[in-house]
Amino acid sequence: MFSKFAKNKSTTFKALPEKFDTLVGKNTVIHGRLVLQESIRIDGKVVGNIESSKEESITVVIGVAGEVQGDIVAQRVVVAGKVAGNIHAHERVELHADCLVQGDIKYGSIAIEHGSKVLGLLLQVGTSAPANMSDADAQNAIRKAQSVNNGS
Repeated sequence: MFSKFAKNKSTTFKALPEKFDTLVGKNTVIHGRLVLQESIRIDGKVVGNIESSKEESITVVIGVAGEVQGDIVAQRVVVAGKVAGNIHAHERVELHADCLVQGDIKYGSIAIEHGSKVLGLLLQVGTSAPANMSDADAQNAIRKAQSVNNGS
């Protein structure tokens, strides 16, 4: 029954028609806050927050060898490597197989490949939920969901 699924190697991820003007190479380490005006691909290491304006159509891609220690705010975030920090993608987050995210993820839509690891909360934010949801709001949402599941 499951054999036909195991043979199917197709993926729901679409190739982004994105042009990356900024590349952080495999042997590069950056310490500090990055404020983006163009999309970026990170194959090295960034220690610090990565930010872009909500109005900008910015994509942040963390390659398989890439690592970010800090928060990421962008329209789209694609993770194939490691992130130790919170992610806020106004539009979409993609988590590829074998990636590791240690932090909360706020997203408009999300795609997660089998084998991805997330140690944190997944919070969908859309037109009905405020984009600036606080940690207290998130904890209240968790308590509410747990009380419904426990029959309280």
